[in-house]
Amino acid sequence: MMPLHSVIKRVLLIGFRPPQIARPPSPSPPALLRPLVDAMEAEHRTFNQRAIEYGNRYRSAYWSIYLLSALAVLFAAMPFALGWDQHDHAMHPYAWLWGLCELIVIGTLGVVYWRGHRNRWQARWLASRTHAELARYSPLVAPLVDFSTAHPAASWFARVFDPGQHLREADDVDRLCERLEPLARSTLRAAWDDAGFVKDYARWAVEILAGQRSYHHHVAVEQRALSARIYALTAWLFGLTAAASALHLVADWGVLTLAAIFFPALAAALHGALAQSESHRLELSSERLYRTLGQAIVDIEASARGAPSASQSDAVKNAVRSAVDLILEEHQDWHLLVRPHQLKLG
Repeated sequence: MMPLHSVIKRVLLIGFRPPQIARPPSPSPPALLRPLVDAMEAEHRTFNQRAIEYGNRYRSAYWSIYLLSALAVLFAAMPFALGWDQHDHAMHPYAWLWGLCELIVIGTLGVVYWRGHRNRWQARWLASRTHAELARYSPLVAPLVDFSTAHPAASWFARVFDPGQHLREADDVDRLCERLEPLARSTLRAAWDDAGFVKDYARWAVEILAGQRSYHHHVAVEQRALSARIYALTAWLFGLTAAASALHLVADWGVLTLAAIFFPALAAALHGALAQSESHRLELSSERLYRTLGQAIVDIEASARGAPSASQSDAVKNAVRSAVDLILEEHQDWHLLVRPHQLKLG
């Protein structure tokens, strides 16, 4: 079943046709790294499925809280706007139903808010997404680790990068690195002395980055379209509110009162959900990653050209390290953006 936030996005983007982009080929790791990739695959799949599950819950809760707030305003205003609160109105005996609907909506909103906090949807989403990202890039980072020297950290990322405090909370990935270190050490002992491995490793890195670049291009285009659609929709809603208020000066229609109350509430809910979610940040960060990963791919390809040598191996290592560092920095920025929200009611 499609999660609620995806349904809402699909409705808001009715008529939008994203540009068709040729999908890059699936990454094919060097034969030397295949055992390590296979050993990581099950763990990465588990982390990723968990991240998707909690991400869908949190994002759906976020959107539903804003939209349910607007729906509660509609139910609260309807009896008054349509005159059902008058004792002589034919619908007066049923006016209480709208009050009951309002209570149900508010109760649902409260349950969503309570469950989100009680079950820590946000924290679990962030942790699982961090674990999934690190598990995905662990086989790519492993050849950059110097396994010949002792290091106090089990994480391969801590040995190669300075990934930030919250990435060091990825205990599951640390344990995974520790468990797979004997395999990585024996597999990669003489890897960089093999010219074929250096070429294949550079090619594989390019394929992984090309896939990420295509993904971020899609995200940037979609989020830009979503922002534009919501801004246009809210402009129309406020315009209709102004029109309803103007017509109300000459026509005493209850539906105009209802429109003047509900339309701005819905517009505010849509704008608030967009502004307080990570949508705008995703658009900007994905556009930036699309550009920078393109340059990173060029750098890796350039580093792998020419005759095999120690300097070529070092150039490939540095180029891949810089590319992964870009992705980790962007993940940190996203992490720090989402963490303070705490599913606030707004």
